[in-house]
Amino acid sequence: MKINLPRKQKGAAAIEFALVFVVFFGVFYGIVSYSLPLLLMQSFNQSTAEAVRRSVALDPSTPGYEAALKTVVKDELKRQLTWIPDGFKFDFDSDVTTTLASGVLKVEIHYPTNKLNAVIPFLSLPVIGKVPNLPDTLVTSSSLQF
Repeated sequence: MKINLPRKQKGAAAIEFALVFVVFFGVFYGIVSYSLPLLLMQSFNQSTAEAVRRSVALDPSTPGYEAALKTVVKDELKRQLTWIPDGFKFDFDSDVTTTLASGVLKVEIHYPTNKLNAVIPFLSLPVIGKVPNLPDTLVTSSSLQF
């Protein structure tokens, strides 16, 4: 009795691997590269909310109240965001805005995503496109009415 074995398919596994690897790598890289901006957004939300909460402890009758308020907010943001490495180029002076108008304190962070190019390489993958596909600026804000 003769058993018919299938012919050897030389290179078929390499071709299948190449096709599947592109999709697998795109998904894996997407998970890794999106986790950092999401972590930044979560940290920005937490830090702005905490800075606004801390400002409540400041007495409004304090001389130079607005300047003292901005100092409290900036100090709290620096304390909350000390984990951000220098490579991210986060600048408290240009990325953070604190305004007090009509009894409303508003703390905003506008972080340009092009600063992340030094940390996360942005890739253009076939079929998938740009990874990570982020907005031009990560924006978060917290406000409090006095």
